[in-house]
Amino acid sequence: MTNIRIIEVGPRDGLQHEKTAIPTDAKLALIKRLVEAGLKEIEATSFVSPKWVPQLGDAAELWPQLPAGALYSALVPNARGLERAIEVGVKRIAVFTAASDAFTQKNINMSVDQSIDVFQSVVEEFREKVPDGWVRGYVSTAFECPYAGRIQPQKVVRVCQRLIAIGVDELSIGDTIGVAAPKEVRILTKAIQDVAPVEKIAYHFHDTRGTAIANVDAALEMGITAFDSSAGGLGGCPYAPGAAGNLATEDLLYLLHGLGIETGVNLAKVVEATSFIAGFLGHAPTSKYWQAATARG
Repeated sequence: MTNIRIIEVGPRDGLQHEKTAIPTDAKLALIKRLVEAGLKEIEATSFVSPKWVPQLGDAAELWPQLPAGALYSALVPNARGLERAIEVGVKRIAVFTAASDAFTQKNINMSVDQSIDVFQSVVEEFREKVPDGWVRGYVSTAFECPYAGRIQPQKVVRVCQRLIAIGVDELSIGDTIGVAAPKEVRILTKAIQDVAPVEKIAYHFHDTRGTAIANVDAALEMGITAFDSSAGGLGGCPYAPGAAGNLATEDLLYLLHGLGIETGVNLAKVVEATSFIAGFLGHAPTSKYWQAATARG
């Protein structure tokens, strides 16, 4: 298996909830380092209201300065966000819902169905104005919701089916609070395949309970070839109490390279990128590989 896609979400999902303001120049320098490391798909920012996510309030300033060498995407939460994104030339967008009404109510003050209704108009407008555009649909809380408990696979399948119907090109299935175990990943993947081929499925694992890498291995067994990860394991979820960071890009690369899977990404350079941004954070990254690689004996 040599066609594994790594979607680097650190610049958006990793940085969005950091308490320390990250300068735009530092974000650009991080992205440049990630591109130089060989990462080809990067979620760079979100066109969300600066009132709600001040860390990403520089999206319109950042976007035109992104370095060449990668495919960039941006999260757009609504029609206003889409308008701002199109103004600066965004051609790859992501929309965000969940498998739990309780989660979407806490997060975006809508039910799951209401959120998809909104996204349908967003996607339609995007397709009209950017005919060669690409759309990803995030499905968070695919295994458990911090407010509603465990999520049955068929609820996730229903949401995936609706997103496919409105025209998304890819589904990113999120273990938002990091509870999934490999057996559950296999069960859910098989269920989703009833409505979407494996080529349209990506996984977005969090490592709250240390199972993210094991879950990647299980997904690989099921034919999944796309995984979200964040340099250093940066990120989390403010609406999910106790949620730890994303699956670290370094840890994912170490697994894939250990399995003999070529990624085209230089692991040492990703470590360097994480070390760079760590200087702006005020805390250490959570990546196990980064911690080992930078430990002083």
